[in-house]
This record gives sequence, C-alpha cells and structure tokens, in this order.
Amino acid sequence: MLLRNTLSDYRSALDPSDADALGIEAAQAVERFLQHREGATPTPLVSLPALARRLGVESIYLKDEGHRLGLGSFKALGGAYAVIQLVLELASKQLGRPVDVSEWRSPEVAAVAAGLTVTCATDGNHGRSVAQGAQLVGASCVIFVHAGVSDERCRAIARYGARIEHVEGNYDDSVAKASSVASERGWIVVSDTSWPGYERIPHLVMQGYTALLREALAALPNPPTHVFVQAGVGGIAAAVAAHFALVFGNDRPFLTVVDPARAACLFESAKAGHIVKIPHDKPTVMAMLECYEPSLVAWRILSRVADAFMTVEDDEAIATMKDLAYPADGDPAIVAGESGGVGLAGLAKVAGDPALRAEIGLGSDASVFLINTEGATDPVLYEKLVGARPEDVIARVPSKT
Repeated sequence: MLLRNTLSDYRSALDPSDADALGIEAAQAVERFLQHREGATPTPLVSLPALARRLGVESIYLKDEGHRLGLGSFKALGGAYAVIQLVLELASKQLGRPVDVSEWRSPEVAAVAAGLTVTCATDGNHGRSVAQGAQLVGASCVIFVHAGVSDERCRAIARYGARIEHVEGNYDDSVAKASSVASERGWIVVSDTSWPGYERIPHLVMQGYTALLREALAALPNPPTHVFVQAGVGGIAAAVAAHFALVFGNDRPFLTVVDPARAACLFESAKAGHIVKIPHDKPTVMAMLECYEPSLVAWRILSRVADAFMTVEDDEAIATMKDLAYPADGDPAIVAGESGGVGLAGLAKVAGDPALRAEIGLGSDASVFLINTEGATDPVLYEKLVGARPEDVIARVPSKT
C-alpha cells in the first residue's frame, strides 16, 4: 500500500532548527570534520542499468554505505560525529575558547572526554557508531540493547570498548531505559531518535548523515527525479528529505518513505496525521528498522516534505537482498543487510504496479536514487537469508564500483 502525504497544514516550510541542522552549511561542516578522520573516503555510488531496464526506469543509482568507516552502515556518520561535536563543545566551555574540529585529538580535548560517559539505545548500527566515537575521543560508553539485538551485533559494539546493558522488550523499551539511567547517573544520551525537549543531539546525529548526500550529489550525472528511502524512527529519511528540499527547492525529487510492514510507525503516523506509537507484534527481519514510534524531529520534517509513505513485507526485503547479491545482465553484486535494500524493495513494489507508478509519476524517464544503508552487519544471518557469505558476494564485485 502507498499513502500520499496529504498533511497540507504542515507542508509549507521546514522548521528553522531543522533547516539549520540539515542544510548546505551544516553538511559542509560535516565534510570538514571528516577531513580529520582516518579512513573517511566517499562510499561508492553504484549505477544499476540492468535493474533500471527491468523496472522500467531510466536509471538507478545506489549509494552503498556498506563501506562506511569500517562500520558497514550509514550510521557511522551520525553517532560518532555527534559524540565528538559534543566533546568539542564541552571543551570550548571548559577551556574558555573555541575549540576547532582540527583539535579533537589534542590532549586538552582528551582530558575533557575522559570525564564523560555517553550512552544510547540501539538496534545495532547506531550503538556501534556512538561506541566508536567515544573510543576515538577517550570517553566512556554504555550501550543499551533490547532482546532482538543479535549476539553478533552486541559483540561488534563491545569491540569499541563499550559496556553492553541488556533490556527486556523492544527498541522503544531500550530507549526509555537508556534515558532513565543516564538521567540518574549524569551520562549524556546520544540518541538517533528525539522526543519533546530532546532535539539538539538527534539533530547532530542526522547532520552527520548529510555527508553521504553531498557525496552522492557530487557524483550523480543528473539530479534524481525519485527517491525511495527506508525508515526506522525516520532519521535517515528525514535527513534526505530535508537536505534535498533545501538544495533543490521546488524542483526536489519525489520522496517515498518505506517502512517495514511489521513496524510501520511512520506510515501509520502519516495515515493518522500525527505521531502514532504502534503496538509491538511479530518482529520483522528488517531489524535496523524495527521501531514503533517515530522520532519527533524526523516526523516534523517528513510530515512537511516527504511525498508518500509505503510498507514492504519481510519476504520483499529478503528478495531484494538476493537480487543485489545475484544481479543479472552485468550489474555489480552488492552486499545489503536485511534493512539495507528496503528502499529498493519499495521501488520494485511500485514499479510493478501501473496504478502506483502513475500515482507518483514513475515513468520510463525516471532517475531513481537509493541508499544501501547497511552491509552484512550480521554475517551469519546474511548467509542464512541470502545463501552466500558476504565475502563471496564481494569477491564478485568488479573493481570499478
């Protein structure tokens, strides 16, 4: 099902705070920060011409975040960036002078970071990024994980020196627990979701994501006409929607937000016209998107500048993983985790339905932009679902990609 955004009362302009956090100047600040990070090279923008022909569009370009900063996910850009920015701000206050991003590895900044503990809840990828950021500056880190986070993902977080705290329940339960414990102990919550009174830090997390959009726009031969982007609490979808709205104005691409059918909190919020917390039912295989209440900031943005909302089923997400791993007609093989190719799953669903194509103007001349938001962040599960080890899929990728 596809739902057009009819929230006309909201669709006027971005909130000034959202525009400041996700505009061109903010993205340039992230680019400058990345110049001081080891291994911070642009991820591939992959053209998929055979898939475009199959789906009846002019072109498909996929930004492959499975290569990002050793974490295998776009989340590497958000949590670590927010942690380091917060430490720099605190150092500026304590030292009584502006502390530039070029100083983030200095002894003065390390001394400030040594007295801090950062924390968050995670499905896996955001927690790794926060833990990596804490390790880079020398802060302590505690990550709260819910029952659905695999042992492999917990071990991946712990490799960055974080302490893991297990929480009964789902992602939303772990968010509440992290916030409660942090309040008691004076820790800093670095969350990728937001709620009333807590927006600044999620803005920093989302600001980090704009780096991948700047890279993509610099590499695309032409601006996209359509974007399909997956959503959990909505952070990456909102970052894309806001940044493209600010860059392109009225000429922005048609943006469709894709939710897992079993955790469709943004879809249901759009249907209701306000934020909805949906009940937890059967878990979805799209583990990084299994969220049951949207981020306040993400909803505010998407209610104004997203064009449509839709859902995909678990079997559609798995089929997309296989399509990317075993491409036809010369397209490169791509390793996409359970949540990584969900935007493509949405595109495929719309492309196969003439009525939906007409509704969003997806013609044969469409140029589609997608993001593979994660590689095989749980290699054991990836092999089980795809039938191949991620390293064997990677071995088939031509070097030119």
